[in-house]
Amino acid sequence: MNKDQVNGRAQSLKGGVKEAAGKAVGNERLTAQGKAEQAAGKVQSKVGDVKNDVGNAVKNAIDR
Repeated sequence: MNKDQVNGRAQSLKGGVKEAAGKAVGNERLTAQGKAEQAAGKVQSKVGDVKNDVGNAVKNAIDR
């Protein structure tokens, strides 16, 4: 795992906690912030996945 994958998944998890807390206390703003953080975390995690895939492809091409 690379830094983007770890940070993205952590941000997504944090967003999930915020969303749940917002729903629990009836705070729509906190719920929305949680959803936004989850989305941003998923994007960052996906960027990390792509970086990892590209790195693996380059490594495989070099090994051939």
